[in-house]
Amino acid sequence: MAFGKTIHARLGLAKYHHTPTPERCIRKSETCRIHTDHAVISVQSLKTMKKLRPSGGYRSSASFQTATIIYDATVWFCEKFLDARSRTVDQMVQAARSGRQNIAEGSRCAATSSQTELRLVNVARASLEELLLDYEDYLRHRRLPQWAPDGPEASAVRAVAAQLRRQDRTDPTNPSNPSDLSDQQRYALYARWLEAEDAALRANAIICLIHQANYLLDHQIAALEAAFIEDGGYSEQLATERLRQRRKEQTDRASPTDRTDLPQPPPCPKCGGLMALRTAKGGKNPGSQFWGCTHYPECKGTLPI
Repeated sequence: MAFGKTIHARLGLAKYHHTPTPERCIRKSETCRIHTDHAVISVQSLKTMKKLRPSGGYRSSASFQTATIIYDATVWFCEKFLDARSRTVDQMVQAARSGRQNIAEGSRCAATSSQTELRLVNVARASLEELLLDYEDYLRHRRLPQWAPDGPEASAVRAVAAQLRRQDRTDPTNPSNPSDLSDQQRYALYARWLEAEDAALRANAIICLIHQANYLLDHQIAALEAAFIEDGGYSEQLATERLRQRRKEQTDRASPTDRTDLPQPPPCPKCGGLMALRTAKGGKNPGSQFWGCTHYPECKGTLPI
């Protein structure tokens, strides 16, 4: 059955009354069952699973907003200070783009796979680390100074983000709230560094922003890892439920002698030996089960179940 039908049945969005295949769902009671490729998952079981995780919303995340500024600043830095024919230009722009786009893609994948989200956010983090090295190489190869992490210049760049966070927490209902700023407005807050004619000033400011983005992504990755270990994602939960249902189906189809929910065999009332579960082949109740002595035909002791 198509995965979309499984989702619709889980969310109660559609009724499936008749198909010519075993893939049939009659949504009349909690006993409705949905056939998948490998197992049968009941609606009741699906209801006990968590709903799809919230996904998207990446545009309001600080990591994505910072990565957007870095991407734009890198494009314009390369246009102004590097030869367009240089391979470094393509590498830097692609690294900056990857840092931004993978945050977005990971957020969109969050609904159905925490593992995919985690992998993509890690890719974003690695791409920004690559970009950081490119800017450091640019300064070193040209013997330009790099700001100290705790120097006044770097502190001034970090203060912009700190001020935004304070305003965001102070009055989230304010129409001019920082979380409602456009990408252009956010970029403008750093314009005095990112639009400077001095290449070293621009590069150092972008390095500061990359460090901020990496800090945010490190915390985001740690939170995603903890959530994945504890809960898994929707696809992981679905796979677990599928396996559980498959084991249940196999148990239900097993012969009665293989079932583990039956009582222990009693001793034979005649010889005291072991008894085994038997099925009557004839007589008054053919097909019925009873305990029969394992020493049959020497001992013909029987007991009802």
